[in-house]
Amino acid sequence: MTTIPRSSAPLARLAAVAMALVAAAAAAATPRPVNLRPLDAARRTVALPDGITMAYVPLGNPRGTPVVLIHGYTDSDLDWAPLIPYLSKSFRLIAVDLRGHGESSKPECCYTRYDFAYDIKLLLDKLHVRRADIVGHSLGSIVAQTFAEVWPARTARVVLISSTAGPPPKAERHEYDWAAQIRRLKEPLNPNSAFMRKWWWSPHPVDPAFLRRERQNAAAIPLRVWLAVLNQSLSDAALRGLASTLPRLKAPTLLIWGSNDPIMLPAMRRGLERALPHAKVVIFPGLGHNPFWEQPRRVAAVINAFLNPAANVRRYGAG
Repeated sequence: MTTIPRSSAPLARLAAVAMALVAAAAAAATPRPVNLRPLDAARRTVALPDGITMAYVPLGNPRGTPVVLIHGYTDSDLDWAPLIPYLSKSFRLIAVDLRGHGESSKPECCYTRYDFAYDIKLLLDKLHVRRADIVGHSLGSIVAQTFAEVWPARTARVVLISSTAGPPPKAERHEYDWAAQIRRLKEPLNPNSAFMRKWWWSPHPVDPAFLRRERQNAAAIPLRVWLAVLNQSLSDAALRGLASTLPRLKAPTLLIWGSNDPIMLPAMRRGLERALPHAKVVIFPGLGHNPFWEQPRRVAAVINAFLNPAANVRRYGAG
């Protein structure tokens, strides 16, 4: 044991504090590994009456509350892999691959929000699920709100992550035009290109192996599907139609954003809050477009409490 002279003790304590802060910062910067094996092992496909073969992953309690998880644009059911370990074990999770994405079929037509929502309805019919909680991220949140608007009797609660009620105003448009960049893409898509890396960027570190798999899956989507979804569901014209139907969404709703989301800009968030004045709103400071990748424990705690408010759901700490 080394004895520190009394005169040196304050310096030693200061050095110890500095080392602790460095260690804490390093730990915070180290992304937690994401286990994709459970989703890959459980994935199934089903033929729907509209001709779509839809892939989905059933996890959790088969007798629990059905919770449908709908991923974002160019993602897949793997979108939810960071979050799933922290969701309540009482849920019956159904993570889907939207048409054109993941292992689902990739038809020439059609890719409107209503086409995506109808596939979800047909899947729930096939699974004999009469009513479910619907959770969507980005494009998936637009599909989730559409499902809730068209089939309110099939909808219990709704969680919209990184969502919007319309396109961004011209004054708030980001200098990096995502749509223009996507329209410049050429096949074969390179999963390691600068565009792909920027497309999956987050303010906080995310497991690089998980992001690599996400990029690879996205690069496997035909470019015609990228463009069809962009034009039919995410263009300014398509997004302008969201606000007019949102009054039909009567289910209890939770809105989640990261404050540093570079895609769903502040005016887009405010528009959705105005359209759904009774919704619960949670904004995570410093997080980006994929907050449940960056801090899955914290986001799961909010979702668990909202979807199952009467149960004694474990509250998680910082993600």
